[in-house]
Amino acid sequence: MLIQDKQLLLIGQVTEKSGVPIRTIRYYESLGLIQSSARTEGGYRQFTADVLTRLAFIKRAQHLGLSLEEIRDILKVYDHGQPPCCDIQEKLQEKLLQIDHQIEQLLSLRSEIKQLLSGWQNIKTKPEDSICPIIQK
Repeated sequence: MLIQDKQLLLIGQVTEKSGVPIRTIRYYESLGLIQSSARTEGGYRQFTADVLTRLAFIKRAQHLGLSLEEIRDILKVYDHGQPPCCDIQEKLQEKLLQIDHQIEQLLSLRSEIKQLLSGWQNIKTKPEDSICPIIQK
């Protein structure tokens, strides 16, 4: 039993090793992204060392723009003994399309603002029927 206790990490140790705040770890557990394997007599969560791998995966997947729901779906595939790489590839391809669309929208907005600024005129008197007639045309 002593050997097993050494392999289990308290939530504070998981936070220290992963850099993920305790509150976030609890939240991830409530979403089913991670699971505590046991509780101490005092009620503290205990985790196996593989939770660090899962937390690192979650952080990286979030950095790549995947939502926690998408990550949960991927982890379910993994937990059922299948490699989730095809699912991840599909989700990242979708993200890439979304990013390309956002870039198009931003370039269009940039062009519109640039056009407004190129013909900018300072108005000395307060207009009656608009706040700034230049952008309200």
